[in-house]
Amino acid sequence: MTTRAPSKRIAAKAAPAPAHAADGSEWRHTALEVRPGFLIRRLHQIHVALFIEECAPEGITPVQYSILTALDQMGPSEQIALSNAVGLDRANTADVIARLAERRFIQRRGSRTDKRKKVAELTDVGRALLARLETGVERAHQRTLAALPAKDRKQFIEYLVRLVETNNELSRTPIRRERKSAAATGDA
Repeated sequence: MTTRAPSKRIAAKAAPAPAHAADGSEWRHTALEVRPGFLIRRLHQIHVALFIEECAPEGITPVQYSILTALDQMGPSEQIALSNAVGLDRANTADVIARLAERRFIQRRGSRTDKRKKVAELTDVGRALLARLETGVERAHQRTLAALPAKDRKQFIEYLVRLVETNNELSRTPIRRERKSAAATGDA
């Protein structure tokens, strides 16, 4: 696949504003299609479309896949731990878990130590689904990065990680990595 350079029109509009633009007008005079927020949102939309295309036979969304992957990596976990791991608010996490449970990809039970808490666990059906999704997910990731030269892909991912980690606390739903323990599952 060949990579395309930005169009001359976009490159011209992307010229930095004068250094004296301390009033914040630098971005106002920058073309929308080269602003970081716009590009990040568009790339997310593109990746979701590729993911859905590649994984269409299974009818799984990227958020559902994230929950399944987190359970695969973390083991049985309370819903709050899953919410923290994938950066999704509690209500949406509970909704996704309910839909995955309906399809028997996960099972839910009350915590042995605190009946108010729910623990989710990947089922054998869910593990089999993850195995079937592996090739499609791999293709979606590859297609998302395909326009970059192979030598630049790792650096791009490193930059994304740095941006997310540096700004994580600014999110409405910051990602909180919890180590697997009895506290994470509510079971001692």
